Formats: sequence, C-alpha cells, structure tokens
Amino acid sequence: MKTMAAAASSLGLAACNAPAEESQRWFARARKVLAGGISSSARATVTGPWPYPLYMTRGQGSHIWDADGHEFIDYLLSYGAAILGHAHPELLAAVNAQLQRGTMFGTCNTVEVELAEQICRMVPGVELVRFANSGSEAICGAIRAARGYTGKTRVLKFEGHYHGWVDALAVSNRPTVAEAGPLDAPISQPHSRGIPSGVIQDVLIAPFNDRPRLERILQRHGGELAAIILEPVVANNACLAPEAGYLAWLRDECTRRGIILIFDEIVTGFRLARGGAAEAFGLIPDLAIFSKALGGGFAISAFGGKQAIMQLVAANRVKHGGTYNGNPLCAAAALCTLRQLERPGVLETIHQHGRTCMEALRRAMHDRGIPCAVQGNGAMFQVVFSRDGRPLRHYRDLWDVDVKRYAAFRHALLQTGVHVNASPTACWFISASHSSDDVAVTVEAIESATQAIG
Repeated sequence: MKTMAAAASSLGLAACNAPAEESQRWFARARKVLAGGISSSARATVTGPWPYPLYMTRGQGSHIWDADGHEFIDYLLSYGAAILGHAHPELLAAVNAQLQRGTMFGTCNTVEVELAEQICRMVPGVELVRFANSGSEAICGAIRAARGYTGKTRVLKFEGHYHGWVDALAVSNRPTVAEAGPLDAPISQPHSRGIPSGVIQDVLIAPFNDRPRLERILQRHGGELAAIILEPVVANNACLAPEAGYLAWLRDECTRRGIILIFDEIVTGFRLARGGAAEAFGLIPDLAIFSKALGGGFAISAFGGKQAIMQLVAANRVKHGGTYNGNPLCAAAALCTLRQLERPGVLETIHQHGRTCMEALRRAMHDRGIPCAVQGNGAMFQVVFSRDGRPLRHYRDLWDVDVKRYAAFRHALLQTGVHVNASPTACWFISASHSSDDVAVTVEAIESATQAIG
C-alpha cells in the first residue's frame, strides 16, 4: 500500500501529512481577535488530528493553496459558491471593468436590471426578483413576502433542512435524538441559544419524504400556514433527494390548501440545472431563493417568484431594504457567472466530472467492503458512511452515520492533495474549472484514501 506521502507525490501535489505550522500560527493569532478564531460557525473545523483549521492564501481554477504552501484540488468551492472556479479569468475581467466604473452608488443601477432579466429568463416561474447579500437575508425576504401575501404567520420546514442562521428559520436544523421528538410529531428545536420562543412556535417541523406524516400535519395545521419551505435536494445533510413524485405531490397540496411553496435554492440554484430545481424537477414553486453559485464567489443573493406575491414587495407593502442590495460590483460578477453557465456544455461537463468521482467513490468503497451511500448528482454529492450502505431518505437516518470514518477519510484525502468539506454530511462540489486531469488525480486519491481507512 502506498504511504500518503508517496501517493501525494505520484499525484503531483504537495502532501499535507505533517502539521500545518503556518495555519497553526494563524489560528493562534485569530483566536485573540476573532470569536473562536473564526468568522462563521461552519469554519469551526480541525485538520485531522491537529486542532486547528487550514488557512488558505490563494486559489486558481480548481486548486487552492494553504499558508504552508500545500496545494489541493478544491471540492469545497466556498460551499458551492465558486461554480466557475477560483479567479476565473472572465469573471475577473467583468469585476475589474466594474471596479473602474464604481462599486457602490446607493442608487438604482443598470447592471442589477440586466442581472434580474437574466434570472427571469433562466429560471422557470420567476417573474420578479429582489436582491440581497446572503442566503439568510434572502430567506428572510421570502418568508416575509409569503406572510404578507397570505396574512398568516406559521411556516412549515423539514427536519434537517438548513435555511440560514437567522432566527426566522434556524429551527431543527440538526436536532439530536434527545431533542427531535417522535417522528409522528417532531419538536421544533432552536438551532442555538438566543432564538426567541415565539419564533420557535411559528415554525412547524415535518419529516422529509414522508407523505402520510406530512399529510396528517397539514390536516391539523394547514389552515395556519403561510408557507412550506424546503431544500429540493438537502445539500447540508447528505444530499438527501426527494423520492419520485414527492415534490409534485407537495406542489399539489400547497396549491389545494393555499400555502406558498418556497424552494430554498441557495445551493441547488444554477447548479442542478441552469434553471435550478424548477427545471431539474419540472415543477414551479411560488417563491425561490438563490445565492452561492449565483455570485460565482461574490456576496449576492436573490428571492423571487410569482408576480402576485412579489407585487407586494414592489408596492412597498412588504418592506425590504439593504444598502448593498444589487450593488453593481456583485451584480456584474453574478451576470458574468450566469452567462458562463449558459454556454453549451459547461454545466454538462460539471455533472459528468462529478459522476466520475461518485462512481470512483462507490467502486473504491465496494471493493474494500466499506458500507456507504454516495448520494446527489454530478454537480453536488456526498459519501455517507451509513451502517448498511443504503441510500438515506430523511434526516434521522443520519444519526447512525459513522462520522469518525468520514473524518479519517477526509484527512486521508487532504494528505493526497484533495480538499473536501469537513462535515460528514455536507457536499462535495464541482466547478467549471475542474479538468479531466483533476478528476483522474482525484480518482487515484480516492483509491489511496480508501485503502488508508479500510
């Protein structure tokens, strides 16, 4: 069996098989001035046996480099935001051109109009949009629009689906066995301390992919609901996919009961398909939310949908504001990104490269008798070390996942120059910059890392 260092050398990448001393020093500095040494709870990670995160200093295409000079093929991609890759030349050109013209005016600007037109062309059912700066902000805007339109306050979300960190929907994202309650009646649990009890009471929880249980909840509470919101593919929890016919049934139920159906496409938007989940699954929600891939790595988000609902925002009866909303710099980045994704073959190549990696994961684990499920589609997927290797249906299936084996696998990949999400249930992402050579190197790295944990 190859050692990790030998494997990394054969792959042409610098091995990360010794303590990353510069990252350790940067973390020590960060802890003196940043809460926890980090700027986001998702970055509270470690590097294998070393109790500190890696600090990245630059990125180019599909590769990134840490402070110690280790080079990695990047499958985190800013949690899917860098869909074109890092420092994409056409994206840089668009942003640099806008920099010369101005970054912020605090007024309407022409670029945001072009971007809104582009989104409305690409995404089925989106008739009007509003811009914000993060997924969490856009979530707040969509929920407020749904409540303003229906006159109701309660919202239903699915257990394990993530809709940002703000109070409105930071409920039952990852409840423990002790917190979750019975499957027939999941308990609404705050994601953290500091969330008011009144917010929790306004959010109902249902298990995903379970028609009978959801139908019983709707029979009891359907008349109270302003909206049902979901990730069409649960990016933050193992790429759980909707079962055949489930989304169509949910669409029909919402229409019949007068409930606003909201797709949280912060991750899936412009990645599952050019028109997002609405195109991929062939059905149209009432509202949808976009971020991540929309900006290609720049801070921008949007919510939009049916004109009848969004008209309340247009008429200022549902208030929505923000100094940075639709700023021309981020709008220029987003417009360039979407135009790149519209080019023939770009998204298809992303999916094909991802499917090759998924098949390599399945083959390597199968050959060594390691039970796992590789879930998702080519553009976003995850390997989940489930007890029996069967696909997972809903959040509670994740309670039996072998997180220690994932951590070992992830570190083995790092040692061969492949960088993936530290979370055992979150996604790998593919960019337009990943090449066939990158994929070939990754397939070999998967084989080597699987040997290490076998």
